[in-house]
This record gives sequence, C-alpha cells and structure tokens, in this order.
Amino acid sequence: MHEYIKHQAEERKRAWEAAKELLDRAASESRDLTAEESEQYDRINKDLDDRAAIIERMTSDLEREQRAAEMRLPEPAKSEPKRETDADLIRKLVSGEARTVRFEARDLVTNVATDGPELVPQGFYDQLQRKLEYAGPMTMEDVVTVLRTESGNDIKVPVESSRSAATATAEAAVFGESDPQFTTLTLRAHKFGALVQVSAELLNESGIDLVGYLSDQFAVAIGTAVNSLLTLGTGTVQPAGIVPGAGAGKTGGTGVAGAFTSNDLIDLAHAVDSAYARRPKAGFMLNRASLGAVRKLQDGAGNYIYNPVIAGPDQLLGYPIFENPDMAAIGSAAKSVLFGDFGAYHTRIVGAGVEVARSDDYAFANDLVTFRAQIRLDGALGGGGSDAVKYFVGGTA
Repeated sequence: MHEYIKHQAEERKRAWEAAKELLDRAASESRDLTAEESEQYDRINKDLDDRAAIIERMTSDLEREQRAAEMRLPEPAKSEPKRETDADLIRKLVSGEARTVRFEARDLVTNVATDGPELVPQGFYDQLQRKLEYAGPMTMEDVVTVLRTESGNDIKVPVESSRSAATATAEAAVFGESDPQFTTLTLRAHKFGALVQVSAELLNESGIDLVGYLSDQFAVAIGTAVNSLLTLGTGTVQPAGIVPGAGAGKTGGTGVAGAFTSNDLIDLAHAVDSAYARRPKAGFMLNRASLGAVRKLQDGAGNYIYNPVIAGPDQLLGYPIFENPDMAAIGSAAKSVLFGDFGAYHTRIVGAGVEVARSDDYAFANDLVTFRAQIRLDGALGGGGSDAVKYFVGGTA
C-alpha cells in the first residue's frame, strides 16, 4: 500500500507540472487558454483532486490499521466462543434481533444487552466517521477542535477574549497587572436526523455489504446537513457557522465578478494576527471551484502560490488548504475564502456520535424497513472569534 501511495503522489506531481506548463505557455504568449487547453486543464485539475482523495483515504486507512494493531488484544483461546464481527452486529440490527445500535470509537465489542443499545466495534464506526468527513471538514479533528461529551446538557467552554501583555519595568519597580480576559462559549446539542429505507429483499440478500451500504447512506444524509450548518449556520436553533462568525479580512476589486488575485489572498493571510496565523490548524478554506482558480495564480515573481503536497493537505502560501463544499462560490459580495486558525472553531458531538434505530412499522405497507440515524451536536467560533478567522469577500461586479 505504501508503494501505491507513493505512485499516486508521483503521478500527481507530474499532473501539476503539466498544468503549470499549460498556464506558463499561455502567459508567455500573453493570451488566455484556448478552448482545447481549458478542457485539458480541467481534466488535469480533476486528476489532481482525485489522486489527492485516494492518497488521503489510503493514508487514513493505514493510520487506523496501525492504531488498531497497537490496541489489539491477544487472540482468544480456541475454547472461547468466536467474537462477533461488525457485520454480525449489523445483521442483528437489520434482522430485528437488536432495535438500536450506538456507534462508538471502540476497538472491541462489549457484552451485548438483549434489550438495550449495542456497542459496535471500531471498524464500523471508522467507516461511518470517515464517510461523514467526506461531506466536509467541519467534524475533522485535524481541522477544527472537536469536543465529545457524554450527556447532551449545555456546556460552557472558556475562551480567551484578550491576552496578557508584558511591559518593560524599571529595576525594583512594581509590575503592572495585565490579566487575560475570558468569555464563555455555550455549546448546545442540536439534533440532526435522517431516515433510510431498505427493502426486505435487500436485507435478506446475503451477498450485500450491509456495513458499507448503511454507513454510506447515513453518512451522506447526515454529513451533508451537518457540514452545511457548521459552515453557514445562524446559531438560532442550529449551530453558529464558521463563516458568519469570521471577521472581514479583504475585499476584492471591482468589475471582476468577485474574483480574487494572488495579492488578495496574501492580504487576507496577513489580516490575521500572527498569534493565530502561526497555530497548528491555521490555513485556508474554500470550495473546489475556488481551488481550481487558486491553482492558476502566481505571485509577482511568476511563482505559483499553490503547492501540491505528497502527504497531507495541499498548500497555499505555505498554509494547508481545507476544501469545504459549503463555502460560497466566487462572486460579488460572496465570502468565498476563509483564512485563520480553524482550531478556534469548536464542534461539540454528544455521546457516541451516531445512533441508529430500526422500525418495521413506519413503512410496513410498502414492505420496507426504516432505519433512523441521528446525531446531536453544536458548533461555534470561540478562542479569538472574528480575529482568529477572517474572510475574503468579492468586490462589486
């Protein structure tokens, strides 16, 4: 697998060199890309994204396998009963033997109560969690600060609103007081739910990968809604999204339909205080179409400001790029790019994460079994707030 990842990285590097060659040729001739060149560039751009997704997925799988191997208990003696697999437990749910399943980040199964929730091994939870993250970065621990709590009660997170300041003091003089100021960020437990209906024939089909099928369906339904509201939510009966909480960083020029230049993005990055810009989770956030525009940009010396990275997110001006499909498209008055410390955004997930229950009655007349997936969470920007994360907004048309 390591060799395959290396091969994908090398192919990605070659694709990027081909893209730069197209752009450089057009620039040297003081013209735009021809229709044929634009089509070729779009194909290369898609290849860059596809290979990046493969590398990210396989690297993540390797890391999970390594963690599981480190945590794995010794094999039970042959006299002990065989431990149930993820598929066994999911089949209990779909067959009706279990009515509710709670997905937790656990490596092994605990004892299963016949009339209560079941704890599913890490393998299924990981599938679901990984697919939730495909919907966007707002539940990814590598991007934002994720808080997991057992209960759904409101929690108050202390966040720093101003920092202490040191002063030069004469010999034997008294130091002045400069205490940091704190406010509290209240995170609630908004409920998100989705229904997935499966035919009785499909549930009885032994060749179907039910683990993969159900995790796919749940992740698409829940992940899309969750990422959207953590990005754009108003904070009223829903999470407070990162975009509404961000501060003004840079406004684009007029007459360019909201487009940004390399200088605009440089100005945006420098609009954020170094105290936040130097933190581990500092970076850019934008959607895929905007990323395609970024790849064409050069600085004053003719160097591309975008840089593909073999392991980890690609970089822009030396900072990681986090692709978020719910960021606005480039346009007049559109907040299409964020920059800052995304660790200042807190995503709170209640309990085990995702709970799934089964109902035979909801669509009984149609011979369908209904599964309800639900997750309780909240999110808000704290720890510096609008100073920690700032946006680029397109200028007037």
